[in-house]
Amino acid sequence: MPVKILIADDEPNQLELLSYNLVKAGFDVAQTHDGQAALTMIEDWLPDLVVLDWMMPHMSGIELCRILRSRADTKLLPIIILSARGEEGDRTLGLDSGADDYLSKPFSPRELVSRVRALLRRSRPALINNVLEFEDLQLFPSQMEVFRGGVQVVLGPKEYQLLSAFIERPGQVFSRSQLLDLVWGHGAYVDERTVDVCVSRLRRALDKAGNKPLKSLIRAIRGSGYSLKSG
Repeated sequence: MPVKILIADDEPNQLELLSYNLVKAGFDVAQTHDGQAALTMIEDWLPDLVVLDWMMPHMSGIELCRILRSRADTKLLPIIILSARGEEGDRTLGLDSGADDYLSKPFSPRELVSRVRALLRRSRPALINNVLEFEDLQLFPSQMEVFRGGVQVVLGPKEYQLLSAFIERPGQVFSRSQLLDLVWGHGAYVDERTVDVCVSRLRRALDKAGNKPLKSLIRAIRGSGYSLKSG
């Protein structure tokens, strides 16, 4: 599954140029010119990384960055800020607002692609590896196989898709509606209780791998949803 990137920039020519180069590099790209629209798209589309221009209508990239960092489901989302403001103080403000990286305009599309890849290697290594790992859990996307502590775990299609979503974003809290969109598809007519049932099956399968009970890695977060967590 291609890595999903959202770009928000109010300069149409730059938006198209950056989108073209990211798509050419193999990423799945969505775009908008509006900060408020970007927030809605992030909630609905669940990108793996966002690129935000500092100055945008309705909501600045800095303001949006602060909102994303304050929410449980987006606090770990990788963020790159773009800005024509190249002073050291502006860069510091951008990073202090929660951005993972900061690019001063003008810059080349090739540099942005390199920064995106570097940030994904640091923050989301599972997305660029052939095996997704979390503690003693391994998922091999090409074979659609799962192992825990070296023991193979047999999962149904929905449980496998749920685990893929969790292990690609360890620590992120997913609401039931987000998991419905990711696994069953946006707009699918499925009751949210179905998510609870499917998560329960997945937890049982993972916790019973091998000959002894294992600690549960998938946690229910009261009032929020579910997350893959250590400890």
